[in-house]
Amino acid sequence: MLARTKMPGQTDTLEKRAIPRRGRASSEMLLEAIKNPTAVTRELNNRSLYHFLQHFWPVVSAHKFHGNWHIELMCRELEQVAERVAAHLPRKHDLIINVPPGSTKTITCSIMFPAWCWTRWHWMRFICASYSSALSMESAEYCRDLIRSTAFQEMYPEIDIKEDKDTKSNFKVVKRLPSTPGYMPKTLSGGSRYSTSVGGTLTGFHGDILIVDDPLNPQQAVSDTLLRSANDWCERTLSTRKTDKAITATIFIMQRLHQDDPSGHLLAKDKRNVKHISLPGESLNFQKQVKPHQLLQYYKDNLLDPVRMPWSVLKDLEADLGQYGYAGQIGQNPVPPGGGMFKVDKIMTVDGLPDGVSRIHTVRYWDKAGSQGAGAFTAGGKMSALSNGKWLMEDMTRGQWGTDIRERWIKSTALGDTSEVVVWIEQEPGSGGKESAEGTIRNLAGWSIYAERPTGDKIFRADPFSVQVNNGNVWMMRGDWNQALIEELRFFPYSTYKDQVDAMSGAFNKLVQKKICRRVT
Repeated sequence: MLARTKMPGQTDTLEKRAIPRRGRASSEMLLEAIKNPTAVTRELNNRSLYHFLQHFWPVVSAHKFHGNWHIELMCRELEQVAERVAAHLPRKHDLIINVPPGSTKTITCSIMFPAWCWTRWHWMRFICASYSSALSMESAEYCRDLIRSTAFQEMYPEIDIKEDKDTKSNFKVVKRLPSTPGYMPKTLSGGSRYSTSVGGTLTGFHGDILIVDDPLNPQQAVSDTLLRSANDWCERTLSTRKTDKAITATIFIMQRLHQDDPSGHLLAKDKRNVKHISLPGESLNFQKQVKPHQLLQYYKDNLLDPVRMPWSVLKDLEADLGQYGYAGQIGQNPVPPGGGMFKVDKIMTVDGLPDGVSRIHTVRYWDKAGSQGAGAFTAGGKMSALSNGKWLMEDMTRGQWGTDIRERWIKSTALGDTSEVVVWIEQEPGSGGKESAEGTIRNLAGWSIYAERPTGDKIFRADPFSVQVNNGNVWMMRGDWNQALIEELRFFPYSTYKDQVDAMSGAFNKLVQKKICRRVT
């Protein structure tokens, strides 16, 4: 049993509070249990979120409870966060817990944890967010049903939901006080649980503890726009909803989906003020992702949870999720062990063309960022189709430019490329994207320049290019831009930026079109 061993993160306070196993105290508890079993169970629940979770599990789930060390660890970490907030102590850190789907994270953190806190600190307020309002409200409904359940009310009759403050997304709790004989019991206005989606409104609400439970789903994670939006909301909007900025803690509990998902974004920005616990579903391929590293000792047969996630289940998940999905969602490593879509070791760097090899056609493709400093880059990738059947990445230029500087840079680059290079620009959706494309075309009057509205996502557009890279058919001209492009290719589609890959993919896709791939005369 883990309880017999001090786990990483277990404090002396927790050890002192641990239930005695032998001696006088145990005997007293045994005698008390015979006389008043409900009171003893209540005391055990108050001491341990893990015990509380086991006790009330049948209320929220029809499935049998299967305990595991990682659930106990999550409970202990949550307890420590709540205890500091309850004592009004300055926040030591925010908490990030990365675990695979199906690890009981939502029941533990979003449903049981607030209810457990209210049994000790009825005043505590929570803001809980998930990637969709439906998911967030579903967790709120389960938490509400737990409080109203017969089992909960029999053990905690003093805690109830305030009738006039009970909606789908928000409810408040009250605490009943013992009444003088002959008088109605008094109540104290208590805490609350407000639910919203990541990106949703939070005006007028504040929380003592902020919980972000799966801020993105896998489909959202491949969208640069939705990814940036989620990070911006967590960083800017959610942070303003703290009851006390010095005390209020934020808890992120999620599977990894992208290098720059909210977990990655926060760790890259403020690692010193974050406690990071990473628990991949298996440690055979993802040993380095186990954090803190000493938690490896609790893995059995390299498995996080041998009962619910044995090797047979993980094998099926790998087949269903694919290499990339498995690496992120199960391995907590948003880059597969063998890299991303592109096997960059297959790319040969050259200083020039060999004798007898010539360029058939050359394209410069521009992926334009919407605005200066918005996180994305404007990138222009230059590629040639060669007479030997290979493809040559000739040049890459990129920057975070405002409109005027960007247009001057595009023209300057075109002047350096000469008029034999066909220019393509990616046209963003909407009237603004059309106007921007038309402006670039006017700016390059006299050049062969075209605009297109791309179809499919960046992964779809990169797939044909990746096939040629992985077959060793793509060369790269040596230059100071090489390393940045290689790193983006290596981690794509989990790389923080995708503009260079999109630009080179666009150039390649134009070259393979017969109407474009003709010999220059």
